Amino acid sequence: MFAAERRQLILEMVRANGAVSLRELARVVQTSEVTVRRDVRALEAEGLLDRRHGGAVLPGGFTRESGFPQKSHLSTAEKTAIADLAAGLVGEGEAIVVGAGTTTQELARRLARVPGLTVVTNSLLVAQALAHANRVEVVMTGGTLRGSNYALVGSGAEQSLQGLRVSRAFLSGSGLTAERGLSTSNMLSASVDRALVQAAAEVVVLADHTKLGSDTMFQTVPTELITRLVTDEPPVHDERAATELQALADQGVEITVAGPDAESGGGDPLPPGRQPRQDMPLPGQRRTQGGHGGPGGLGPQLRSAAALAEGPVGRVADMRRR
Repeated sequence: MFAAERRQLILEMVRANGAVSLRELARVVQTSEVTVRRDVRALEAEGLLDRRHGGAVLPGGFTRESGFPQKSHLSTAEKTAIADLAAGLVGEGEAIVVGAGTTTQELARRLARVPGLTVVTNSLLVAQALAHANRVEVVMTGGTLRGSNYALVGSGAEQSLQGLRVSRAFLSGSGLTAERGLSTSNMLSASVDRALVQAAAEVVVLADHTKLGSDTMFQTVPTELITRLVTDEPPVHDERAATELQALADQGVEITVAGPDAESGGGDPLPPGRQPRQDMPLPGQRRTQGGHGGPGGLGPQLRSAAALAEGPVGRVADMRRR
């Protein structure tokens, strides 16, 4: 494929999806990430798109939201690893809320094996993934169906969450920065996500590395309310993603990184030949909400995350603020 053809295809993908990772672009145009990065740089110089951490977005500073068909095919291996790891945070008999998104849908598929679990959600996809789990109770919010991501939004959804209290919320979004926290491109989705956060004692954000450093229009969870981020390992060359992770850790967010070969017996296995990330503890103590206990002030509700380092999911790396 000639350079002009590659760049036209890259531009069409970004226009269709709003944001695309370099890894995905390289896969589609069948070339290396180095070549794609050069193409993206050339298109940015022409004002046709903007570069972001490990990817490209529509010009103008704020990415627009992709529809479910597009998002479901992006970063699938990363989402699988994140979901495998996040599922280990949920214990038997818990009550949790799970927001809308393709990564939370992957999480829901793994939660079907947790006995006595109660899941409150505004996502039809999350509910569908748990529909046949006879040991899991699913509670859906009211609201108006938003077809682009199969989620219930609006005042009906928000009112149905009033007075609710659960142990933790699992949310994803369109972008995550240390400065603003989690954000999304849709006002109605952002409003419901904020209501989900209000119902939870802890907030766990699920976001792959392509969302790190991306900032979208509507803030859903400010950084100070995020208890833990579960993400995948950024590519070695993506220094900005690593910098964003450190900035989040410095503000007290627990960072748990899923190794690239993580799997827990559910979902598709990751591609062979990829090695797990080694543990990389940073100095300092973790922030907890809901008590202290154990070494480094690790609270009881997050104790299961530490156990994952020796479990079937694979290695994890916890970044802790000084």
